[in-house]
Amino acid sequence: MAEGKLLSRNRCKCKHCGDIIESKHVHDFVECKCGQIFTDGGLDYTRRGYPGGAIEDHIEDMNEYEREPEIQVPK
Repeated sequence: MAEGKLLSRNRCKCKHCGDIIESKHVHDFVECKCGQIFTDGGLDYTRRGYPGGAIEDHIEDMNEYEREPEIQVPK
């Protein structure tokens, strides 16, 4: 995750079957229709699984982020 950003969508696309999958809450394990990839973690963390080799050969990352709110310190 990029510093200063909050995860707003945990999703990815399988490069084998084209299925777009999304994990919406912690421990929400979601697998694509061909069973080659999965994502997990909802907005708490991103965990991905694939058969091996380079992740780029199997998964297109489609995560979305929003900026972390600025903390206002009273004067």
